[in-house]
Order: sequence, then C-alpha cells, then structure tokens
Amino acid sequence: MSTQQQTNVKDNIKLKEPDMYDVEMLNDDFTTMDFVVAVLKQVFYHTDAEAERLMLNIHHHGKCIVGTYTYDIAQSKSSRATRMARQAGFPLRIRLKLHK
Repeated sequence: MSTQQQTNVKDNIKLKEPDMYDVEMLNDDFTTMDFVVAVLKQVFYHTDAEAERLMLNIHHHGKCIVGTYTYDIAQSKSSRATRMARQAGFPLRIRLKLHK
C-alpha cells in the first residue's frame, strides 16, 4: 500500500466523544446530612460550600445530580460512595443516568 493510500485510510477514521453519565444521589430518611456532605467531598471532590448546596438539593427535592462523568468513572464513584455508606450503616442510593 502506498503512502497516499495509507493517509486516505487514516483520514476516514471518525472519533466519537464517549457518552457521559449523570450520577444522581437519592434522598432517604436514614442517611445523615453530614455523611452525604462527607461523601460529596471525599468521592466527588466538591468544595464545602458546593457539597452543602448539593446535600440540601437532595434533601429538599428527593434527588440531585452530583456529577457527570464517563461511564467507568461514574460507576467507580458510585460504587465507592455506596461502599462507604454500607460500611457506615446507611442505605444511601445512587443511580446513573445517560446525560442528555
């Protein structure tokens, strides 16, 4: 194959951005607000003020998107937060939704 033919093959490759997923945290009557804030800071790397704001949104609206990531990262963060909650005895629920 000549250099010209190889170049044409490479030019036809289309790259696609990966799908993004929203990590949504759900409210419950047992997980403490302080614990939710701690998870938002430790797992999702939100500032104190942002973690407080998100926690209040979860509390008042029943759910809130706490981050948007590629699937692998969203799944990893969700698993880590859920593991932390179970170890602390909380039923915190998190779900992933395809970002629109």
